[in-house]
Amino acid sequence: MRLRRSELSTPGSSEKMLAKAASSAADLVFCDLEDSVAPSAKADARGKVVHALTQHDWTPATRAVRINSLDTAWAHRDILEIVEGAREALDVIIVPKVLAARDVWWVDRLLTQLEEELGMTKRIGIEVLIEEVEALIDVEAIATASPRLEALIFGPGDFSASQGVRSSAVGGTDGYPGDIWHYARNKIVVAARAAKIDAVDGPFAAFGNPAGYRRQCELSGVLGFVGKWAIHPSQIELANDAYSPSPEDVERARRLEKAYAEAERQGLGAVAVDGDMVDVASIRILRNTIAKADLIGM
Repeated sequence: MRLRRSELSTPGSSEKMLAKAASSAADLVFCDLEDSVAPSAKADARGKVVHALTQHDWTPATRAVRINSLDTAWAHRDILEIVEGAREALDVIIVPKVLAARDVWWVDRLLTQLEEELGMTKRIGIEVLIEEVEALIDVEAIATASPRLEALIFGPGDFSASQGVRSSAVGGTDGYPGDIWHYARNKIVVAARAAKIDAVDGPFAAFGNPAGYRRQCELSGVLGFVGKWAIHPSQIELANDAYSPSPEDVERARRLEKAYAEAERQGLGAVAVDGDMVDVASIRILRNTIAKADLIGM
């Protein structure tokens, strides 16, 4: 289990930004080799990322690298050089634009071979981006493709292009009656929960619009997403707050769980607490809050 309330994107070609990201308050920082790095800088960025992972004092609990998509000439070398160079300093590989379960399987097998060859004792995790319509169709199979898989990430930008979404709708400004991403998000989170892995919401490009970012956190959070990408440091605190239960909610959940446990000892299947009827179904919901609080350290 890892905290993923905020996943900070950092260009792998910028030594300055990598150093700054290491001391951020994000739960996870991923050094990006894909969209934020120009083709001419991709090979050189690998060395900068390895240096950053191994030499900086990282505050985040999780250090990740987003490789280039598997249909490019860079992907396999991204994995080889990053794993060989960073070794135990790397926690997670993020794979963009997966299309099917076989993509996850291929990365899994390559990581297994590298870990054995290098004598590593730590298993590297995988997160994958669901940002193509083919991936959404196959998301249930993708979610169970590898025991390394820790999270599914919704990528609304590329998914918009893949689905043919009108550009004015992406920012929610064309009057569409509801959340245009509800179906995709719901399908992703159901697949993730069924596979007992996390669902993470993707980037919100307008980093100068904190209200819009918070709104997207609310929309995905209510469905069961555990966190969201941050493409700018200003979004980290917003995400950490949005995907954390309030102290009041945590106190209430623990109090009701305690009351239900006592009711069970008395042979009761339900108990009334402060005007609320608490039964086994409501306890399952409350335990999600308790588990998140325990992971945060609340």
